[in-house]
Amino acid sequence: MTAARLPTLVLGGSGYVAGELLRLIAAHPRLDLVAAVSDSKPGERVASAFPHLAPAYPETAFVDAAAACELIARLPESAVLAAAPHGVSAALIDRLLGAAAVAGTRPRVVDISADHRFADAAAYAAVYGHAHGAPQRLAEFSCALPEHLPALATPHVAHPGCFATAMLLALVPLVKLGLAEPDFYVSAVTGSTGSGRKPVEGTHHPRRHSDLYAYGALGHRHAPEVLAVTRALTGTSAELHFVPHSGPFARGIHATTQARLTRRMTGAEVRAELAAFYAGQPFVRVLEEPPRLKDVVASNYALLSATTDGRSLAVMSVIDNLTKGAAGGAVQWLNRIRGWDPATGLAAPAPGWT
Repeated sequence: MTAARLPTLVLGGSGYVAGELLRLIAAHPRLDLVAAVSDSKPGERVASAFPHLAPAYPETAFVDAAAACELIARLPESAVLAAAPHGVSAALIDRLLGAAAVAGTRPRVVDISADHRFADAAAYAAVYGHAHGAPQRLAEFSCALPEHLPALATPHVAHPGCFATAMLLALVPLVKLGLAEPDFYVSAVTGSTGSGRKPVEGTHHPRRHSDLYAYGALGHRHAPEVLAVTRALTGTSAELHFVPHSGPFARGIHATTQARLTRRMTGAEVRAELAAFYAGQPFVRVLEEPPRLKDVVASNYALLSATTDGRSLAVMSVIDNLTKGAAGGAVQWLNRIRGWDPATGLAAPAPGWT
């Protein structure tokens, strides 16, 4: 690849994930933001929606989808990082790709929404309760973490969700290496930013502060997504019993995955297998001790650890939901697509004292 900066568009520009994308693009040496697309805020300055980004984007304004289509038709190559809402993203991406096809340009898309995580429209509709916005595009997307898919066979990528990222980091190697029976119990706690920017009762600060509670127990939409990705990557149909929790913090996910071992193993043996599986992956580390959120929050790193009683095991994983679980994972995928070092623009460690 040349050293030229890649023109990059961000869709769904006023949400939390889009804000994180804009922050990462500002520090990325190979990306150049050419449009932050928000049909709800066209003409409004990015710095008004995200005051912390004012040093990077003092005068940049949001544009609407029509302007984005005109722009993408003029760019021979570009990247589209889509953080539009579920149920909206597919139609918007289809519109942009249609404009590019007419003009003969070549954008590459990484979709962070749920709209391209399933391989068929019926599976999507069964989980989300409405028809898919562009079913003819589904075959153009692969869904996986960058660490789990060595070769990309499609032009575009769907990044798994934040809870899904934390779970897949444990489930995929456990299944692929045959370490655990494919029947998993996961309890995971997420920060309030995982619920999006629009205030709702569950994320209202006085209700959530100093509290911890479960929601969507054994019925959360991420469970079928995780199972679909696991099956596609390993060929194994697993079972997943998932209980998500709301935590009293803004960023981060802590997930504990439990299962029965297929043979007696010590915790050290399981950790060694996980470490070997992720060898050469710059963002995943396997620790001897249980991982802590503050060691990953606001970074693209993921920490894993494991313990056993000889017959059953528990794997703990921690990530930042907005970075590794969303925007950072998407930029990591874009680095892969472009043939750049996967750590480009993402190597900064966590602040530590958030």
